[in-house]
Amino acid sequence: MRLLETVAEHSYGAPAKQLARETGLALPTTYHLLRTLVHEGYLRREKGLFFLGDAAERLGSSGAQQKRRSAVADTLAHWRDSIGVPVYYAMYRDGEIEVMCVSDSPEAPAVEEWADFRATGHAHAIGQCLLSQLDEDARRDHLARYPVQSLTPYTVRDNDALLRRLARMPRMEPVVERQEYVLGTVCAAVPITVGTTVATMAMSLPVHQADRLLPSAHRLQTEIGRHLGTLTLSISI
Repeated sequence: MRLLETVAEHSYGAPAKQLARETGLALPTTYHLLRTLVHEGYLRREKGLFFLGDAAERLGSSGAQQKRRSAVADTLAHWRDSIGVPVYYAMYRDGEIEVMCVSDSPEAPAVEEWADFRATGHAHAIGQCLLSQLDEDARRDHLARYPVQSLTPYTVRDNDALLRRLARMPRMEPVVERQEYVLGTVCAAVPITVGTTVATMAMSLPVHQADRLLPSAHRLQTEIGRHLGTLTLSISI
């Protein structure tokens, strides 16, 4: 690891003897480790100089992705505690609804995914919010693959009824769903659009706390607005 870190400090490469000196390793040990790292793809050698290889670049990319995921998780945890609700982050990517991160606690438990979130976007606030940000063709394509199905007595009746509802939704306003996915729970989702990224932050509450739903959703939306600049690079994960 010290060798990799030291090579990374030399944009124009470094010879083995210099790397041995800077890492404090014996020269024979340095040569042995360098050969191994080159063989495994973590380093490459050109004209006696060593540079980071493709494997090290992939490792760095994975580390950056983990750091972005951690930033989102930390932010959701902060909002969970300050607002007192479970917070969800989801995206619409490659034609699918993907819940990327959920932050809950014993005091604010998340909704149990009793029916596949991907297939039931018509019934929960997360899915409705994501679908509302798509164009008509993309919505119809999604419903062709995942048609409306009844989950509770409050679930929307059919594809056409859902499309009419989505068309009426005010742009960039929280999307509210009351007991459509599961009885006893109400949800709200805030739309997020950054470039071509279609995303949402959402929250849920037990139905007996329904009066908290909209005030909490507007507070969440305000918090998102304050932090969106710093989260822009992270929310695509």
